[in-house]
Order: sequence, then structure tokens, then C-alpha cells
Amino acid sequence: MVFSSPSFLLFFAVLLLFYASARSYRERAAVILAGSLIFYASWKPVYLILLAVSVSLNYLIYSGLTATRSKRLLTFGLVLNLGFLGVVKYLGMALESLLGLSAWLDMPLFGAPPAWSHWALPLGISFYTFHMLSVMIDVYRGEWTHRISFRAWWLYVTFFPHMIAGPILRASELVEQLENLQPLKAAGLKLGALIFMAGLIKKVLFADNLAPLADTLFSQPGALDLYTAWLAATVFALQIYFDFSGYSEMAIGLALVFGVTLPRNFLHPYTSRSVREFWQRWHITLSRWLRDYLYISLGGNRRGMPRNLTNLMVTMLLGGLWHGAAWTFVFWGFLHGSYLVLHRMLLDGYKRLGVVDGSTVSRALSWLGWPLTLALVWVTWVFFRAPSFHDAWIITAAMLGLRDAGDAPAVRTYVQLLVWGSLLLVLLEPWIERALAQGLQRWGQLHFSLRGGVYAGIVLAVIVLGGSSQKFIYFDF
Repeated sequence: MVFSSPSFLLFFAVLLLFYASARSYRERAAVILAGSLIFYASWKPVYLILLAVSVSLNYLIYSGLTATRSKRLLTFGLVLNLGFLGVVKYLGMALESLLGLSAWLDMPLFGAPPAWSHWALPLGISFYTFHMLSVMIDVYRGEWTHRISFRAWWLYVTFFPHMIAGPILRASELVEQLENLQPLKAAGLKLGALIFMAGLIKKVLFADNLAPLADTLFSQPGALDLYTAWLAATVFALQIYFDFSGYSEMAIGLALVFGVTLPRNFLHPYTSRSVREFWQRWHITLSRWLRDYLYISLGGNRRGMPRNLTNLMVTMLLGGLWHGAAWTFVFWGFLHGSYLVLHRMLLDGYKRLGVVDGSTVSRALSWLGWPLTLALVWVTWVFFRAPSFHDAWIITAAMLGLRDAGDAPAVRTYVQLLVWGSLLLVLLEPWIERALAQGLQRWGQLHFSLRGGVYAGIVLAVIVLGGSSQKFIYFDF
């Protein structure tokens, strides 16, 4: 079940009825936990066994850490979780890379990797593994001392709005809320429904309608000319933004219905004026996780410029690898790491030259930084989306005007207008959001039955006008 499917809406309506009828915290927690497990099992029931083993074993490690804060126990937990994640997610990639290297060296080691090395990735494993690791690290550092019960631990890991694709949460942001689940409240229902609707519109009306065009353009890289190559990059940049920010908003809205507040995961990333700012606005909870548990652990910026630049690059390389078992993702991380390293060096150079914030030079650089940032990010999306380096290089060369294209695919004028209009909508989103916020008070004064009718109408319109049903992009990660 995806959040935008009719089957999920029916599931959620039934779950809401059970939750509303619960008379105590124990019953409300049981409803949420049962609903979360049913939601997860709807994808592939066998993965419930893997989930149960992982959650239970990690709770034992967490319990041991709360008692001892043992570095050996933390190391065991890190090796166990990251090792298992590495096997299920990257074994096929590792074997294929080794096979390719041996062939290049003319030293064949084995035949094709066995089929079982490319098993289906358990849904959400990267996300729920990060959730559990963050608790262990916080306990070891002394940043989390609140004792989590076994029931609350299960709720924290499996809470269905955020389990599959985030937001990625620290225990301090969620556990105490789940330990104090309250009866349904009108304010939570109203605001949660509005946020869910916003995400639903992004996903179904925009992302799902852009997906077929992205598939078409990226399937024929050799035919793209300068314009259609940039159009392809723009289409996917918009698709992944509407898809993932839409999912995050639906998750935030669903949680808010139960009185649980999740942090914002996107904050108008395509208005950023540097790649550093982009990562402060895109997939915010992942950026924060990588900063708090990887970048800072490596030393952050505390050990001089060369070490700082190395830490930035290592963080982004591993962040790219986290996204998928392909070297194109690693290169995507390398590009972002290179951008961040260059930005850090430029900031240091500006400081040496006496360029201060607020100066004419600083403001000019800031405004020039916006289109440059978009162009740089667009190039990285090509490597994120393309199925191979070969295709990615061809499209990138076309974007740079370095190759002659064949017969460029025809894209109807109204489709092009839809793409560029969608980009304009994304860029104007901060102003649109403020205008909508001002209208919330008047909306809340409408009769409940009228609001319900409007919600039902929006859902029906989205289902009818939406594109072909597409899974969420980040379900693969």
C-alpha cells in the first residue's frame, strides 16, 4: 500500500475508527502497533520475520548500552547492523564490481554472480536501521538517558507514517510522543488532513504525471540535444522533489492526525543559493543524521582545513552509497562532495579577501549562486536517475553542448509548458505556502461536514486526474 492508493485510504479509515474507539493508552498503542505491522506486511509478509529479529536483537543491544555504555557493545551493534545492511543491499554490487575488475585485469575469478546475490531489498531497511543506530549512539554519547520500554521501542521503529522512507528521527523527537498517545483531537485532524492533501497533490498530480516523461527521455540518451537534455534533467528534478516531499508531507500529516509531530523534511530546496544550503533544505533529516553521526564522528571541522574537506567528501560518498547499490550513486555523492569542498574553500578565500556578509560583493555572489546551484544539482540528478555511467555521460555531454544528437524526441508544447510551469510553481512555493497559512484560520471556521466534503472531492479529483500509479522513488533505498 502506498499512501496515495485507494487501498491505503481505506486501511487508514479503518485504523482511525479503531484508534478512536480505544479507551486507554495501552489500547491506542496496540492499535498503532498492529496497524503499522499490517501496513508493513502488505508489501511482503515474510519481511516481518526479519523486522522482528532486527528490532528485538537491537533492543537487547540498546538495553545493554543503557546499563554499561560499553564501546565494545556499541561497536558490535554498528558492525551487526551495517554488516547486515551491507550484505542485503550491496553484495550483488560488490560481486559485480569484483567480476568487472577481474575481467579488466584479464584474471577471471568466477562466473556471473549468483542470482541470490540480487535478492529483493527489504522495504525500509535503510531507514529503520538508521533509526535504531541513532538511539544506540545517543545512549553511548550520553545524549539520551530516557529508558525506552520494549513496546515503545517497537512503536518508535515501526510507526508506519515514517517507517518506510522517513523522516529519519532521533529518539528524542518521537519516543516520548509515542509513550503518551492521546485521543483524537479536532485540531490534529484538521491540520493533519490539510498537510496530507498537500502531499497527495504533489505525488499524484505532479510526480506521477512527470514520471512517464522522465522514463521516455532517459531511455534514449543518444537522441537528446542540448535543450531536451536539460529538459530531461529538469523533469526528473521535479519528479523526485514532488515525489519525496509529497511522501514526507503525507507522513507528517498522517502522524499529526494521531497527535504526533514529525519534523519537516524539505524546505524549498530549489531556492537554495549554494549546494551547502541545498543540503540544509533537501531531505533535512538525512542531512542531519549524516552530520551528527558520520561527519562529526570523523572530526567535522575541528582538525584543520584538509581534514575538514576530507570529512565532507567521505560523508557525501557514503551518503551517495546509502542511496543505492550502484556506482552512479557513489559518483552522485562524489559530485555533491566536490561541490561542498569547493564551497568551503571559496568561503575561506572570501574571508581572506575581506568579503563580509551583507556587502555588495556578498549579495551579488548570493544571487549568482542560485542559478549556478540549480545547474550543478541538475547535473547530479542525471547520475542519480540514469541506469548506467554510459547513459549519464551521454546526457551530461549533451547538457554541456559537447555532442551532436540524433533525432531529438518530440515533446509536445503543452507538456513542455507543464514542466516549466511546475518548476515556476516550485520556485514560488515559499510565497504560496505563506498565503495558504494565512487562509488556514478561515478554513478552520468552516463546518466539519463542509470540510469533509471538500477533502473527499480533492481525493476523488486527484485519483481521477492523477497519472498512472507510481511507487515512491525512495522505497528503493
